[in-house]
Amino acid sequence: MLLPYSLVRPALFSLDPEKAHHITFSNLQMLRKLGLLKFFSPKAVADPVKVMGIDFPNRVGLAAGLDKDAAYISELGLMGFGFLEVGTVTPKPQPGNPQPRLFRLPKANALINRMGFNNEGVDTLIKNVKASNYPGVLGINIGKNALTPVENATDDYLAALEAVYPYASYITVNISSPNTKNLRDLQGGDSLDILLGSLKEKQKALADEHGLYKPMALKIAPDLDDDQIDAIAKRLTHFSFDGVIATNTTIDKTSVAGLPHGEEQGGLSGAPVLEKSTHVIKRLYAELGDDIPIIGVGGISSGEHAVEKIRAGAKLVQIYTGLIYKGPELVTECAATIHVNCKVKMRKK
Repeated sequence: MLLPYSLVRPALFSLDPEKAHHITFSNLQMLRKLGLLKFFSPKAVADPVKVMGIDFPNRVGLAAGLDKDAAYISELGLMGFGFLEVGTVTPKPQPGNPQPRLFRLPKANALINRMGFNNEGVDTLIKNVKASNYPGVLGINIGKNALTPVENATDDYLAALEAVYPYASYITVNISSPNTKNLRDLQGGDSLDILLGSLKEKQKALADEHGLYKPMALKIAPDLDDDQIDAIAKRLTHFSFDGVIATNTTIDKTSVAGLPHGEEQGGLSGAPVLEKSTHVIKRLYAELGDDIPIIGVGGISSGEHAVEKIRAGAKLVQIYTGLIYKGPELVTECAATIHVNCKVKMRKK
């Protein structure tokens, strides 16, 4: 970056969070088009690993949510990430929830969002991916439209999977956002069985059609109890899913009670979700071992936090809120710390 992020952050934090987001990426886009961004970008840490059959340059990725429409993957691809995940994208465009819908909680190093899968639809995302010529590992996170009844959710996921399949390195199925009504109901029971079974059938058909198998991961919430986590693990095994991402944001606001914006509705991310997400990773790993890889996300704001996720059982990690608070330097810090500490010390079952 042109200036250390610690110097830029106060100016950004003086703005509305969504406005700051758009200004930041507009400036990065301008620098890239001028051919200048590459001179201020960190060199990616080389720590190659194969997960889900994919060769990742390092273990640190961008979590979904920051670039819903894949509009900035050329810029994000210069920040040292081992992979990017874009979305959540829905089959049809939708505006999301009314603004304001994104809130900073600086005293907790946290965010609360109730964005509601705001995105320009799958056709726009595909257009952006094709225009970017991004050469790295790209995950595409898919969801259902808000107006689609939850009993018809499978139709939306199948449509989105079919559309993005040729353009993704892997696909993430998001059933854990708290900001789409009844979406989390898909995390258990017959609804989950129907969804996973249908997605696997479609995945096989698409692999045959395109002559290339693209792995799928399921993204789950941090608010599940141990029995629910175990049940999901068993279903992931039964349906031979390729990966699981733990976790999304939490609806538990007790850790930020009394803070400005602490009572806002939506999903809480950042430092307060660190322990909850790590517990889910440990519980999943106890059931899955190394058979189905786990991608750990939630509360990572230092290299040590990233190592903690790996030692809990994750094979890869993702960051989002930590990036807002710490800046791009966090990507390199996490990748380097994992490389030094986890090469030999990977957690054993």
